[in-house]
Amino acid sequence: MHTFHGSDLEKIEQVYGIRKEEITGFGANVNPLGLSPLLKDYLAKHLDVLCAYPDRNYTALRAAISAYTGAPAEHILVGNGSTELISAGIRAIRPRDAVILGPAYSEYERELSLTGSRTHYYDLKASEDFLLDEEDLERFMTEGIFSHETDTGSGKSVPCLPQLLVLCNPNNPTSSALTVSQMKRLLSLCKRNGILVMVDETYAEFAPTLSDITAIPLTESYDNLLVLRGVSKFWAAPGLRLGYAVTGNKSMLDEINASKNPWTVSSLADAAGQVMFTDTGYISRTQNLIRAERGHCCSFLSALPGLKVFPSFANFVLVRILEQGITAQDIFEAAIRKKMMIRDCSSFHSLDESFFRFCFMGHEENERLLTCIKEVTCRRTDSLQ
Repeated sequence: MHTFHGSDLEKIEQVYGIRKEEITGFGANVNPLGLSPLLKDYLAKHLDVLCAYPDRNYTALRAAISAYTGAPAEHILVGNGSTELISAGIRAIRPRDAVILGPAYSEYERELSLTGSRTHYYDLKASEDFLLDEEDLERFMTEGIFSHETDTGSGKSVPCLPQLLVLCNPNNPTSSALTVSQMKRLLSLCKRNGILVMVDETYAEFAPTLSDITAIPLTESYDNLLVLRGVSKFWAAPGLRLGYAVTGNKSMLDEINASKNPWTVSSLADAAGQVMFTDTGYISRTQNLIRAERGHCCSFLSALPGLKVFPSFANFVLVRILEQGITAQDIFEAAIRKKMMIRDCSSFHSLDESFFRFCFMGHEENERLLTCIKEVTCRRTDSLQ
């Protein structure tokens, strides 16, 4: 049995004999509109930028990101996708113990393990719609489940708190989200306990209202906060490899910059970033499409027997199969044979074979997938009657 990542189209070709060009990728969480036409046109006319090194300080690019996010340019650093910045941030912090809000993207644990950090998962609960209980998380982080050291005064063994909390907002794969007010409380409790917070906002721009959840404005008042974003998902440009981080903590910025290689953002990505964030028409079209299709897909699935649809704040939805005898692999198999690829979530920490996830595409494509899911679930229901 195979479990595939959303970008594993080459493996799908080998296993199922379906050309990757024919597969509709409901597992990759990429904006279905594709690249911004404005960006395509601009890059086609400016390919000569490849003949020169980019500005080592990426001054114009950081200014463009500043105008887009509202963060001061001096609080912004750029990297080769958000993945490089996750790695650079973790290397700079080098936590002895780190907490990951789970279930979560596996890259966080991988990067922490490469620095020798001990990883501890705080798992959001399906029974609570994967919503965070901040007080329970504080107890988890402060009541001594981590490593211990000897107090020099008393000679007693005392608990050491984690140095880092990593979370994704909205979260992947649950599509749940923390509000700004929740984030403030979380940052305050972490600041009291000397804990840095890394927030991955890969999917924040898909949220119903970005200002309700983004932590970027909070970097002005909380120096224990590092916010990461990239252009792979919302801007449909995973091949561009452009990411950015925002923090008001100058020493953290300096540490991350010191650990990064120069010129990791290409001249082409540098030029693209100076233009793409100005495309307000593309932003509006994306938000309108996702808002409409999120509502349609979630309403349709919620009406089907045997499924639990979790609240969605990103451009994808997590669904749990409640019917006995059906697994996410069954849904995956039925969909892939119709050249549609969803995500079986059994490989995510703390999830099992009853969970699957898919992102919202165009309306006709979504209709095809919804029909397929209905056929699988209703066929099972009918057979039990």
